[in-house]
Amino acid sequence: MQRTSGGERKGRGQVRVENKRANGRTGQVREERVNGAPVYTATYKVNRSDELLEFLLRKCNTSRNNVKSLLVRKQVLVNGSVVTQYNFVLAKDDEVKISKKPVKDGVVAKMPTAARQNKTAQPRIRMPLNIIYEDEDFLAIDKNVGLLSVESDKETDCAYGRVLSYMQEKDKTARPFILHRIDKETSGVLVFAKNVKVHSMLKMHWNEQVQTREYYAVAEGVFEQKSGTITTYLKENQNNLVYVTKDPTGQKAITHYEVVKENGQYSLLRVRIDTGRKNQIRAHMQYLDCPIVGDDKYGKKSDGTFVKNPLARLGLHASKLEFIHPATKELITINATMPPAFRSLF
Repeated sequence: MQRTSGGERKGRGQVRVENKRANGRTGQVREERVNGAPVYTATYKVNRSDELLEFLLRKCNTSRNNVKSLLVRKQVLVNGSVVTQYNFVLAKDDEVKISKKPVKDGVVAKMPTAARQNKTAQPRIRMPLNIIYEDEDFLAIDKNVGLLSVESDKETDCAYGRVLSYMQEKDKTARPFILHRIDKETSGVLVFAKNVKVHSMLKMHWNEQVQTREYYAVAEGVFEQKSGTITTYLKENQNNLVYVTKDPTGQKAITHYEVVKENGQYSLLRVRIDTGRKNQIRAHMQYLDCPIVGDDKYGKKSDGTFVKNPLARLGLHASKLEFIHPATKELITINATMPPAFRSLF
């Protein structure tokens, strides 16, 4: 049994449903948050497809009526979004959380630090959802830089939540299913399945079904070899940073690169990966001593200096994803145009 920093139990255990109360007046609910985010009493990882009510009945040591009450009172979140639907379909790798108090207004986004310190400061403007592909089984967006793929403990505004809202404008029972993720600082192609059957079929053989994962990257310096392949093992340290190692117990990672343009100081690369490891491209470019521009995690060079950032963002963009439809066997190709800032630098 694990505990969160607030001392609440995390995982399997009893979930208590609290009565409504607010300063002695009934009918009003006081919402408890830390730094703008709800306080969670339990977090569960989904291992197989299921319906939400039945999943919670197995996980929570409480009655059916109490579980229904949690849903009605907006205390259940799936991937950071409030769900009240009993038969909401869960898929493998979904994350279900129980909030200590009801969560208002659906998705709760953490207010930026400056806005919390200065009440007159304006919150970050929500960018429009840029849908680049949609059919009956899949929906793809060109994810904005700075937007999470899926909510975190500190920030719940994410691509999943926005796609969920979009889909439920047309059908209240609809939901997206997570197929893959890209870093918050990376822009580009992010694909969701629109039904659990296709999601399960594709996730089961993701590496075999995906034919192309292509990125554009702006790297520091000029490459002696204008194209090449990096094959290494990757491990993660206690600070959650990925590093290259010769230890075969690490995860094998293969990255192909080609220099498209260069200007004497920076290089524009077309990058293709055979393995989708965490921070793979960023760690491999640091390994070549040509780190990605704007990388505050892996931007340190061998001489101890950090890369300058003429882009005001991370120089990494997911430009193309090709995969085979698991049912029709059709090859689906989804492209996201290179950001103008990348071109203007060259």
